[in-house]
Amino acid sequence: MTEIKVNLISHQKLESMTVDEKIDFILEEVKHGEVLVLERGLTPEEQSKLIEKTMKEIKPDKFIGIEIEGYREDGKVTWLQKVLGKIRPPRMTVIGPADKLKTIHRDDNIIKTIILGR
Repeated sequence: MTEIKVNLISHQKLESMTVDEKIDFILEEVKHGEVLVLERGLTPEEQSKLIEKTMKEIKPDKFIGIEIEGYREDGKVTWLQKVLGKIRPPRMTVIGPADKLKTIHRDDNIIKTIILGR
């Protein structure tokens, strides 16, 4: 039987990091075969940065990339929300190695994935 680990990461852990530290932490975990569930997801900018850095580190024989699935922020942010600081944080995100994590369904309430053991 293959053992599969899923790491549930609190928003407090990630909030204490800079964007670059957060991206490095996530990428290192995934490169070691870990599947992460982030309590609060990544912002669109953080997701872009993670994908950009991942593309630079792909090595076909060792690391083929990541699978990332999450919930988008609800609606657009108005200027009043920005001024008042009432911007909702991103919702949960699931990240894992592309060869182990496969998303089979996602809607506004459920992300269904298959984690493949090796």
